[in-house]
Amino acid sequence: MSIIRNFSELVKNAGSTRDREARKLALKALNVSIETVDPKRIVQSKVKIKGETLTIDGFKLSLRRFKRVTVVGAGKASGAMAEAFERVLSDRITRGLVNVLEGTRSNFHTDRIELQEASHPVPSGKNTEATERMLELLAGLSEDDLVFCLISGGGSAMMSSPAAGISLADKQEITRSLLKCGATIQEINTVRKHLSKVKGGWLAKKAYPSTLVSLIVSDVVGDPLDSIASGPTAPDLTTYLDAIKVLKRYDLWGGSPNSVRERLVKGCRGAIPDTPKSDDESFKKVFNIVLGNNRLACYAAQHTLEEFGLETLYLTSFLEGEAREAALVLASIIKEIDACGRPVRRPAALMAGGETTVAVKGSGKGGRNQEMILSLIGKIAGMSGVAAASLGTDGVDGPTDAAGAIVDGESLRRAIAMKLNPTEFLLNNDSYGFFSKMKDLIFTGPTGTNVNDLFVAVLV
Repeated sequence: MSIIRNFSELVKNAGSTRDREARKLALKALNVSIETVDPKRIVQSKVKIKGETLTIDGFKLSLRRFKRVTVVGAGKASGAMAEAFERVLSDRITRGLVNVLEGTRSNFHTDRIELQEASHPVPSGKNTEATERMLELLAGLSEDDLVFCLISGGGSAMMSSPAAGISLADKQEITRSLLKCGATIQEINTVRKHLSKVKGGWLAKKAYPSTLVSLIVSDVVGDPLDSIASGPTAPDLTTYLDAIKVLKRYDLWGGSPNSVRERLVKGCRGAIPDTPKSDDESFKKVFNIVLGNNRLACYAAQHTLEEFGLETLYLTSFLEGEAREAALVLASIIKEIDACGRPVRRPAALMAGGETTVAVKGSGKGGRNQEMILSLIGKIAGMSGVAAASLGTDGVDGPTDAAGAIVDGESLRRAIAMKLNPTEFLLNNDSYGFFSKMKDLIFTGPTGTNVNDLFVAVLV
């Protein structure tokens, strides 16, 4: 069964027979990519136990000397990770609490790990309540304790406990502002880490002197441990001053809640401690292991398309920048292949992963993947047998129910016939409105994983 719920409709919506073939191949590649980074599959393939020895992707740990095993975590993939992890460790797990995306708890079954629903991308009271309960589980641990932390994209919001003096309302306000301003996820997390009890290494600090092993599905370009879910178990490389610079860079400083500005200024003055750094003794007993990432999804797309006989070009898993500008670069490569057969010859495919941004200026609705594809529509207009698609691997693109969108060389002609002007929709940041009318939105629903975004273009 296809993960893309409207797979057939999207193929039929193509402008020609060749376009249909291109769409079909692009969508198949996206399907396989999401299947490959399914958290259950990743955990089952990389976490093994033999006797009293636990092996995690080459890392080995003897369970013999630990009296208790506690599991905590949060993120869009954490429910599936918890279910698969519990199957491996079974009754060796003493207790656990993991935050999963709201509306998905019934999708998973665990006996020893409690699953608590949490909101995303803006934290809610239930996020904070569950995170405080996690901190209670980590209080008073000893060297005989072993803690596993299951981390994935979305964990920044879903594992949320505001620092002293910061109200939930203030945390929500600054989060919304950061999400809309066009800041990168690293910049957003720089601020969030300095307003939190758990982010930026604080979770590891609170779990000390236990041994802490974090299993991570990365949703951040390049897999920097301090940025994935805001690095609750990793040394923080940023400072209070860095957080202030981010807010000033995007003209958010003056409008930020007073409590936020007061805390960051106090931190700069040394009146309150900064996030734990690499020389903190608690990190001597912390092991962070990345099990899955965007690169894995890109490789899956590449191998799938090679099996269909296409010459492939895997561009990067570091795609960043404004979505509409990234689209121009990707379109230029498509045009070069179409015109000159370089750097690969037809039938060909190219793929790229990462996470772009959108500086929202209009009043429309959309996400970065939809906006990138809308920006590309005019650049591939008139090309035959060409399709391009982009989606968020978590199944949610921005504040919409779509994962992304797809276009082909005839899409612009169809839009004009429907009296739709792509430029007007783009200026209003209304990519969802455009593709909804075109019936070219990609729907998956929440996929249970999150390894950034994936772009695929096919030329047959």
